[in-house]
Amino acid sequence: MSNISDIAIKNIDGDQEKFADYKGMVLLIVNVASYCGYTPQYQGLEELNQEYGDKGLRVMGFPCNDFGSQEPGSNEEIAEFCETKYGVSFDMFDKVHAQGSKQHPLYQILTNSVEPQGDVAWNFEKFLINKDGEVVARFGSGVTPTSSELIQAIEAELAK
Repeated sequence: MSNISDIAIKNIDGDQEKFADYKGMVLLIVNVASYCGYTPQYQGLEELNQEYGDKGLRVMGFPCNDFGSQEPGSNEEIAEFCETKYGVSFDMFDKVHAQGSKQHPLYQILTNSVEPQGDVAWNFEKFLINKDGEVVARFGSGVTPTSSELIQAIEAELAK
């Protein structure tokens, strides 16, 4: 299965949501962390949110403490850090496990739907979801939010 529409998630405030509520939007799902070498990517993610949000893109941050314990904070601490340090206004969600025995069902689908399949390697991996909830692309941590390959993929999905 490569469709995430039936997956339930909690936003950073603890409210239950479903990916089905985002049908018709292009989603960029990112496992994020506050104390990672890639943490400055929050700025680029917010730039994507500002540039493409009105065109149908939803950037979604999923805090994750699976890699080097680089996201130890509570949801409240994470939200405050993101807002004050990077001006994050995109959607943030409850902390999840992106790998291991407690892997969130979302990441079970994400990591097995597109190449390269397998575990998330580190913080700030990005998954692109089309308007129908299908996983269509995966980008490693080193692919910045403002990289041409990511922007081209986002623009292609928005144009469909």
